[in-house]
Amino acid sequence: MPPVPTAPDGPAPETLAPDAHAPDDPAPDGPVPDPRTPEGPSADGPVPALELLVHGVGGATPQDMLGDPRTVRVTGDDTAAVFRRTEDVDAEERPAEYGDRPIPEAYVWSNLTSGNGTRALWLLLLPFMVVNLAHWMRPTTDGHARTIRIYGVLVRLVALTLTFLLVAAACEVAMDLTAWQCAGSAACSGKKSWLGFLSTANGGWWSQPGRRIALAALVPAALTGLLWYLSHRTWSAYESQQPLPASDDAAPVDPEGGIVPAFGRPGFWYGRRLVARLRAAHTAAGFVVVSAALTVATARYDRSADNSVLDACGWALQCVLAAGFVLVVLVVCRRGRSESRFDRVLDRALVTLLPAAALAVLVLAVLYATWSRPDWKSYGQLTGGPRAFGILALAQLVLILALAAVALLLHHRAPVVRTVMRGLGGPAVAMLACALGGVMSGGVAQRVADWLDGPGTPGMTTGPADAVSGPPVLLTWQASVIPPLLLVLLLLAVHYGARTWRTRSALRPRVEADYPGENPDPVRTGRIALTRAAAALTDHAPRMVAAVSGTALVLGAVALLGAYLYDEVPGRAAKGTPTPVEAVTHTSQALGSWLVGLGFLLLVTWGRRAYRDPKARRTIGILWDVGTFWPRAAHPFAPPCYAERAVPDLTWRMATWTERTRGRLVISGHSQGSVLAAAAVWQLPRHIRRRVALLTHGAPLERLYGRWFPAYFGPASLRGLHDEVDCWRNLWRHTDPIGGPVRVVPDEGRHPVDRDALLDPLVYGRTREHPLPAPILGHSDYQADPVFAAERDKLLERLPEPVLPRQQTGDGAGRGDNSGVDQGSSGRSSG
Repeated sequence: MPPVPTAPDGPAPETLAPDAHAPDDPAPDGPVPDPRTPEGPSADGPVPALELLVHGVGGATPQDMLGDPRTVRVTGDDTAAVFRRTEDVDAEERPAEYGDRPIPEAYVWSNLTSGNGTRALWLLLLPFMVVNLAHWMRPTTDGHARTIRIYGVLVRLVALTLTFLLVAAACEVAMDLTAWQCAGSAACSGKKSWLGFLSTANGGWWSQPGRRIALAALVPAALTGLLWYLSHRTWSAYESQQPLPASDDAAPVDPEGGIVPAFGRPGFWYGRRLVARLRAAHTAAGFVVVSAALTVATARYDRSADNSVLDACGWALQCVLAAGFVLVVLVVCRRGRSESRFDRVLDRALVTLLPAAALAVLVLAVLYATWSRPDWKSYGQLTGGPRAFGILALAQLVLILALAAVALLLHHRAPVVRTVMRGLGGPAVAMLACALGGVMSGGVAQRVADWLDGPGTPGMTTGPADAVSGPPVLLTWQASVIPPLLLVLLLLAVHYGARTWRTRSALRPRVEADYPGENPDPVRTGRIALTRAAAALTDHAPRMVAAVSGTALVLGAVALLGAYLYDEVPGRAAKGTPTPVEAVTHTSQALGSWLVGLGFLLLVTWGRRAYRDPKARRTIGILWDVGTFWPRAAHPFAPPCYAERAVPDLTWRMATWTERTRGRLVISGHSQGSVLAAAAVWQLPRHIRRRVALLTHGAPLERLYGRWFPAYFGPASLRGLHDEVDCWRNLWRHTDPIGGPVRVVPDEGRHPVDRDALLDPLVYGRTREHPLPAPILGHSDYQADPVFAAERDKLLERLPEPVLPRQQTGDGAGRGDNSGVDQGSSGRSSG
């Protein structure tokens, strides 16, 4: 089937990839030959080289990457694929034409994070994604496996509290505010016609409190089921991707027998077993929370009503729920990731029975709550809600502090100078995840309470005139500390804004020195210096995060203590204090309530816009590009890890092409693409890795990943990568806010990785070659610099001379070394 070119700005054509077969045809038994290059290059001709381009954050089209409006999908699908220019499709059959240049290919993976409109809904999973990052921010350590395990367990427990918090917030809105408080009040339900069938004023079958909250329990139960479905669906598409089959020389091994680094381990990008276990545990946890909200309130009434049979049923259900809670915690703590081996095992009994049993208990709780209790009346807040939110907040604070202690211990044992916050990056980010979860859950509860109560302010007045008592006091206290937190952010912005302006002045002489012989232009110099100063703010991000997370921790503790001591909203608790204190407290409560609601509405609005607007969706995709690179090791409901698809794709493509052609290959990664490229090279067998060069540009490998994720991208790991990939060159600019040097110090006689910083702009003023002012490129368009092509060609020259492929004969046709790699394929992508 001849290749079909894509339209200049259209999607990839719906054609069969060259390694696919028609749906009605039987699957081939052996290696699938490439119809364009059945035998590889001619035995008496030159062997071509390949340049595999990998784009960075924000995505890119194959037309832009290859500089040609006519491109063809070589292999892959609509989610991620490799493209070539139309004229290069059969390049391997014409190797003589590519003697002085490599064959360009583009790997386009942007649809993994921003392809379809439903991915905009991932914004609601933001706290889960952030806490998952905390797992990978573990400090570097030398041994101490038990301490490392404790760190992982603590992060997984923090993630579990976020699931509890999300489902508890749904229970608060649906069961407490709506079904218990509003439907139980004639004043509130009379204004909401859609609540008429639940209203006590109508006296219908559903008017009893137990039946009202049992019906409302469908909302948090459905939310839990939706999260399970989304996690299972993405698990099948991402975590279940098959990595390159391991060979004896797949991962570099240190002299003491340990595998270095982690990215080279066979099971690193295959985490389906852990995600399946965590998904079962978190799904069961959600059902347990809903069952507890039903059972605790109902059992309390049965104890006061002196009904021995129902009272016994209530106690039995509460004991079962307590056992279920303990079992969920044990499952979460029981097992971490198995990276040293390709773990195909699935704990099918646990994965199936645990959520099913929790769902069965929920059904029993619904039956128990719907039993007729004609004398039961609802008033105040639903029993157990305020205490549950307090216990969750306290548990999160204790876990964060314990995580910080373990992180400090790990960092102290093997300190790395450039690690952010002395190893406290993980606890700080986990604290931010808890704060985000609190803001989102509190925002929903506050806005729903205000909507149901009309002109009233929930929690500020008492008596029968109050239609809605409002959400738990703690949620109001947490919303009230948001204005002080925003004030800290404002002060930080002012401080670093002034610092950037001072740095701009200090950089002016250096900018002029970089362009000798030019006539200084104050405006031009100022723009370049300001761009460099603004780019340097990235290096101060750890201090900003430390200040925000530390403030959030202190304010969260103050909110918890205030809610416990006063059991009233801040506005009422401040009565009787000096007038300025009372005024500030009232203002903070009112402003915090609106801010938390506004923040949630903006999040929903942004998600809705992104659902319809591909450009807005691409902006959100940038956030996911950075946040979802890492596998789901802490929270199974986090957005899926795109690298578990992209890394196998790149590894398979490099391995199959080099084995089939015996040619040289340079993988060129920009920005986040450089991280994918490095991770893919780490996964290659050593005999293939020796024929691959790595060109990174605008790479955050050390500047961001090395500092924030030192256990995986620290100095030892990057040095290990250079030991395995001698042909590695890194390009960077002073004006780039993301990329930077990798700071690998080579052994004597070896080529350095980092090149001196590229000039940006390319020229200072107007020249014959550049009659118009050259733009300041910053993080983009490294290929526009002539240095890029020169460094790429030098890397290809340094690679060993290609070995011509053997003629295919007999059963061994298409297979080279004992790598287990399909030699006849053109590099089919996984999935």
